Amino acid sequence: MTIDFGTIAAVATAPGEAGIAVIRISGPEVREIVALVVRLGRSGPPLMLDPGNSHQLFYGRVIDPTTEHVVDEVMVAWMAAPRSFTTEDTVEISCHGGVVASQQVLRAVLAAGARPANPGEFTMRAFLNGRIALTEAEAVLNVVSAQTSEGLERALDDLRGDLTQRLEPARAAVLAALAYLDASADFPDDEIPVSDVHADLSHAVDALEGVLAGAKSGRLLSEGATVALVGRPNVGKSSLLNALLRSDRAIVTPIAGTTRDVVSERAVIEGIPVTLLDTAGIAESADVIELAGIERSRQAIARSATIVLVVAGSVAPTFEDLAISRDLTTRFETGALGDVPLVLAINKADLGAGCDQSAVVEALPGGVPAVLVSARTGAGMTDLEAAIANALRGDLGSVVQPSLLNARQHAELDRALQHLRAAFEALEAGFPTDVLATDVRVAARALANVTGEDIDDALLVEIFSRFCIGK
Repeated sequence: MTIDFGTIAAVATAPGEAGIAVIRISGPEVREIVALVVRLGRSGPPLMLDPGNSHQLFYGRVIDPTTEHVVDEVMVAWMAAPRSFTTEDTVEISCHGGVVASQQVLRAVLAAGARPANPGEFTMRAFLNGRIALTEAEAVLNVVSAQTSEGLERALDDLRGDLTQRLEPARAAVLAALAYLDASADFPDDEIPVSDVHADLSHAVDALEGVLAGAKSGRLLSEGATVALVGRPNVGKSSLLNALLRSDRAIVTPIAGTTRDVVSERAVIEGIPVTLLDTAGIAESADVIELAGIERSRQAIARSATIVLVVAGSVAPTFEDLAISRDLTTRFETGALGDVPLVLAINKADLGAGCDQSAVVEALPGGVPAVLVSARTGAGMTDLEAAIANALRGDLGSVVQPSLLNARQHAELDRALQHLRAAFEALEAGFPTDVLATDVRVAARALANVTGEDIDDALLVEIFSRFCIGK
């Protein structure tokens, strides 16, 4: 597949009504296109951009080159190569916001000789022209899609080259080991400088394990997780949802069974974007509608990353409390819930949560954190949020640096790690160097697919097709 390096253009801002919209143009014919479509001021001459005088801002009008009609009044930002994001001649035209104005300006630019940009093509050019590494290019997507300030901070770190730097020790060690193994195989009778292949492979494995260990925390920051609030009717699940959201989203009444369906809302808990599910109270019922809500509650439990069991601490545990606890334990022990962690929220502390809840605790798997809270007063909510966040992060979440790896990067790094481990085992078993070299070479190729040092055009197009047009 051949990549077309002609002049491209696209609307770089989101559609809809806004103060401005930006049309980005990049490529070898930018200056000629601008001269055809932009007039200086209100009635001035064509805008002639000076390649020796970059980073200038001009006021003018966009003219449809086919009709000579005025399209819009605009500001034109000029960035001469190589001092632009793509390292090519680049212009960004700021016109009035709105779909019609931006599309008419874009049509004028296309009529003057540009072609529509493909998704992510500006960023792909920045990579191909050496402006950024592939890991930094893919970090652009994480910056755009960040849902929390913590996720944005990690994405910006990768945009500045953090992931590339974290992978460099593994890359250097793999290349050093491969160079020695290949030289030993190609020139067996020559004196090859001694290299500690054992240490090289060990360093590479340690570095990759560190990056991959942070992938779970990274996915939490970029993708978020689902948290289900479950329990019998009238224990305060809806009140707890409102307290976590800090707004009155769910209807709260003293009447048991108010929630008949699963209520879903987005929130941020200790920097983690979460989807909170307020489920219908689980209890024996003859009501068809209530039974449907209970079934949806069970489905919500099955797809959640963490389950918060809510009980009312102001009363002794009921048969339903214990039945739900035992059911969760059974599903946990049989693997029906996978490794989904549980948190126990003992609600209604403001009503005097002095009733012994040890029967519920004993019915749950060992080690489930129990938090005393009051959804009405807010007491204990910080502790509950911390318990939920810790359950989502798992054992390594607080000590391992998060890695914002996409599925492709994770698969490639995991492939590299598996082959390095195989090479390490072969080395210790005394296998010939050519056997080791095969696995090390596969690992090197997998790393190169992540860093972008050895990647074909078809894979590049696939990677950047996930980007929005104009980025």
